[in-house]
Amino acid sequence: MKKIWCICVLCITVFVVVFFARKRYCGSENQKCNIDIINGQADLLGFSNPVGLGESEILDLPGFENPAGLDQRSQIQNLVNILEVDNTILIDLKYATTDNFTGMVLYDGIDCAYLQTDVAQMLANAHHYLKSLHPNLRLLVYDALRPLGVQRTMWERVKNTPYHRYVAHPDRLSLHNFGAAVDLTIAGSLGQPLDMGTPFDHFGRAAGISDEEGLISQGILTRQQVQNRQLLRQVMRHAGFRSISGEWWHFNACSLQEAKQRYELIDIPHSPSIHSE
Repeated sequence: MKKIWCICVLCITVFVVVFFARKRYCGSENQKCNIDIINGQADLLGFSNPVGLGESEILDLPGFENPAGLDQRSQIQNLVNILEVDNTILIDLKYATTDNFTGMVLYDGIDCAYLQTDVAQMLANAHHYLKSLHPNLRLLVYDALRPLGVQRTMWERVKNTPYHRYVAHPDRLSLHNFGAAVDLTIAGSLGQPLDMGTPFDHFGRAAGISDEEGLISQGILTRQQVQNRQLLRQVMRHAGFRSISGEWWHFNACSLQEAKQRYELIDIPHSPSIHSE
């Protein structure tokens, strides 16, 4: 009997300690909870979400603020940063700067190049193949995941111009919106992009790959520029990517229908910024 009484006292003591510990950390109306959102989880002062709070419950906590963008982090948690798969790939996210056709910073909240895990592995395979052919060359990524909100902003910039055919309508979706497409080039040992005949995101016939011989004969492209493009297509196709006719830099990992079946559409609300770098 005495043993049972001791166990009861011990249980009550543990309950009281846990109750007041929770009240201390998150109970005050005027005290902010120290919550770090990591991959959609909540860490409460070093404890890994001990009470099993969901995202909506976290947002309802007294004094909680969400400066890091919980919606954004939770949506991309199933994607991978390309550099976590291959940290020798070069990254220059053009839409995280003003160096793009919109003149706006479109990726204020995204500073890494994200892809679906299997797509990132395909890209790493392409990079490995490139280095086996030319050890001094590297892949240089310009764009990867592009949330649908950014796609809408791009469309607004071109919808009433002759360039509208170069940007996918938001209603039709782009493989970028699933993290299943990548825009990239090849760079030399010092990170300088090879000459592909046009800049990234060039709106014009010279960016296409379907009549490169004709472009050479007209003096629009040189033989070396086309050979550089052919090398890019060779290594990307070797890894399973598919090129498109209008943009030498764009490669798809699968069809749009396949992406809809395999992956989640990433639609993060955003407000573009216009400022100098």
